Amino acid sequence: MTPDEERWAEALMVERQHGSRAGEHIAERVTALALAGDETGVARWLEIAARLDALDQRPERPS
Repeated sequence: MTPDEERWAEALMVERQHGSRAGEHIAERVTALALAGDETGVARWLEIAARLDALDQRPERPS
């Protein structure tokens, strides 16, 4: 799996586990990692956030 595929999988996991709170969860992770000085972790979670935003832009499927 490529790093890009991993970020997409992680975004989907966060969406499934946290639902409408997914963005909040990501913000909490980014904040905690930033306070810990983990720049690599912050970058990873920002990449996940970007993919979550893209998922949120998906058109609604007809029922």
